[in-house]
Amino acid sequence: MTIDRAHATALPLLWFREVEKHYGGFTALAGVSLQVYRGEVVCIIGPSGSGKSTLLRCANLLEPFSSGAILFEGQDITRAARPASIRQRIGMVFQSFELFPHMTALQNIMSGPLTVKRTKRVQAEAEAGVLLDRVGLAGNAQSYPSALSGGQQQRVAIARALAMHPDILLFDEPTSALDPETVGEVLAVMQKLAADDVTMVVVTHEMGFARRAADWVVVMDHGQIVEEGPPALIFGSPTSARTRTFLSHMHSAH
Repeated sequence: MTIDRAHATALPLLWFREVEKHYGGFTALAGVSLQVYRGEVVCIIGPSGSGKSTLLRCANLLEPFSSGAILFEGQDITRAARPASIRQRIGMVFQSFELFPHMTALQNIMSGPLTVKRTKRVQAEAEAGVLLDRVGLAGNAQSYPSALSGGQQQRVAIARALAMHPDILLFDEPTSALDPETVGEVLAVMQKLAADDVTMVVVTHEMGFARRAADWVVVMDHGQIVEEGPPALIFGSPTSARTRTFLSHMHSAH
């Protein structure tokens, strides 16, 4: 679902306003302003160390930031009395899966609803089964993470994030730790979520995915947004020299 940003009347679901993040003398984010609308897929691309992952971690309150504001559904989450209640609604998928090794795939997906939402076990189990099917792993309910490939573990992690019924899903380089042959299966699941209008912000090095699935592409470099726009513009006729340099590097690397 492509949002006509020029005429968007709704408030952004997630809104970064002049967000700065400093580590001692190092500036990780230098006044980043970005809007994400409900139903959109926003892909953030750019060189390593440009602040992409830091921005996501600030949105999920995993990192404090130095100044600026992040608004979620119009509310300033930096002043949220209960960060955990915000985190329930902003799902996060990490590059390193972070599954519980002593739990089966099904138990991993049930864990959030059971402990955080106090969902009844029968309901949590039924929903977890549906989600496993949705990510193409219906036959792996009783498998432990150690018995699953990286791509399968990441799909379980996506199902686990979905189990909390978040308003938005943040993906931090979800395929960077995977073998090349399992990258496609994870991207296929994400593409299906995009088709279902799941709001997603995806930090990625997969340019093909950004080109196909994104409604809006953001290019970051040195803690700043150097350019943003629809994929046809960013990949077809970027206006920033830094974007052109980055894309030509990515192109020659593949």
